[in-house]
Amino acid sequence: MSAQDRRKFLQTASAGAAAVSLPLMWPATAHAQWNNVPEKGARLRVLRWKRFVQGDEDAYVANVKKFSDKYGIEVKLDHEGWEDVRPKAAVAANTGAGPDIILSTNDDANLYPDKLVDMTDVAEYLGKKYGGWYPACEAFLRPDGKKWIGVALGGTGSMMVYRDSMLKAAGITTFPRDTDGFLKMFQALKAKGTPGGMALGHATGDSGWTQWLLWAFGGALVDKNNKVIIDSAETQKALEYGKELYATFIPGTLSWLDPNNNKAFLDSQISVTNNGISVYYAAKNATDPKVKELQADIQHASFPIGPVGVPTEYHLFFNQMVFKHTKFPKAAKEFVRFMMEEEQYGPWMQAAGGYISQPLRAYEKNPVWTVDPKHTPYRDSVKNLRPAGYMGKLGYASAGALADFIVQDMVAEAVSGAKTPKEAAQRAQQRAERYYKV
Repeated sequence: MSAQDRRKFLQTASAGAAAVSLPLMWPATAHAQWNNVPEKGARLRVLRWKRFVQGDEDAYVANVKKFSDKYGIEVKLDHEGWEDVRPKAAVAANTGAGPDIILSTNDDANLYPDKLVDMTDVAEYLGKKYGGWYPACEAFLRPDGKKWIGVALGGTGSMMVYRDSMLKAAGITTFPRDTDGFLKMFQALKAKGTPGGMALGHATGDSGWTQWLLWAFGGALVDKNNKVIIDSAETQKALEYGKELYATFIPGTLSWLDPNNNKAFLDSQISVTNNGISVYYAAKNATDPKVKELQADIQHASFPIGPVGVPTEYHLFFNQMVFKHTKFPKAAKEFVRFMMEEEQYGPWMQAAGGYISQPLRAYEKNPVWTVDPKHTPYRDSVKNLRPAGYMGKLGYASAGALADFIVQDMVAEAVSGAKTPKEAAQRAQQRAERYYKV
């Protein structure tokens, strides 16, 4: 996607959003009709991630109960850590057994599209009723432009989370908007004894900042024809910059998974990191007075813009997949539709306190984004995100490369000195080509 296409993408999405308003109860229209009767005696098993925000889980469980009460369908709900959901989904796909519905991340559905129920009718119904899907949703789940292999659930934004008092103590009065200022901020924080840190381990969500780093300097995994181009001059510049940035990090980030930076931040070990709104949510709802007092000090900002000159946002995307091995496909479709309707989805967003960014334009009007101004930066995460397979077409190769943490490993190897930037880029090139040549 070129810079011009990127601007067109954002303008189109914004224009669509501006035309939509969300009433408290969204009325059905002649263009959004749904006819589906679940199978008699249906039972469902659903697998989703373990919560980072308690309100998310509580509201989701409550919505599951509403579904069961309404339809008389028993739903067994399992929770796994993000790092465990993907392999369990792969096992279900390969063995033809396991959960009927799995809530997973990014373009995992493209790993086994032939194992999934066609969800086009559900997606089209919801899109017509709620103002349309953001382009990224179609890129992830409608790769051929026709058939939906899953239904978008939303996403969680990856924003910069920082302690305002610590930045000011280091002489930083405004969060930097470019990569030069960003590096100087991290250097100043380290010199002050209040360093920052971002995950460099196999963190499903929080290691995604490495995608931003690559794109910010004009690098990419593939070009528009899906040719692997990561071993490039632009990637070298990104990795050289990353080395300087990593030199300011608190020790240990090479092994950090998604929970680690949350814990380090709330323990005041670091002053800045990238994260969903879960850190702020935890402080806001803490019973420990020392953690609770962080609430006023926590601020959020977008990632800075690099030499490429345009925003290069990477956020964690959530999908809903129904597997063909289910004995109750109509019930499974009804579950997905039910959970996405405003009566359920709206309260779920509010309970999650900004952790869930909507995939449908109408939900931009949910009051969760205005009840607290610190929530607002997360509102447009799904609208603005770039898939990890940028600039190419998503599919098996992009999903496999992301699941294999190729970009994350390249950055970790280069910035830590385990390999030179050139060696790290060459290895990433070779690893990616194994997927894109299949």
